[in-house]
Amino acid sequence: MAKFIQKNLQYPAMAREAGISGKCFLKFVVNENGDISNVEILKGVSGCPECDKEAIRVVKSMPKWKAAKMTGRSVKCYFNLPISFKIQ
Repeated sequence: MAKFIQKNLQYPAMAREAGISGKCFLKFVVNENGDISNVEILKGVSGCPECDKEAIRVVKSMPKWKAAKMTGRSVKCYFNLPISFKIQ
């Protein structure tokens, strides 16, 4: 997952020019079949809504996950994910 995010995350040009960096916290659901849905921002990068939109775009484009299992059955599961935006 980390490699996928690192490869596909594009730092917004406006944020790069303004020198904005920070961490975006997302919450999403992994359904019974492994699809990602209900992606929402818990805490965004302050002063950079473009960074939040980019984080949502990358999470929505992730490939299917393995679904969580409870007593042998696939179930929905929430997942919290921090994504860091750092200028290097």
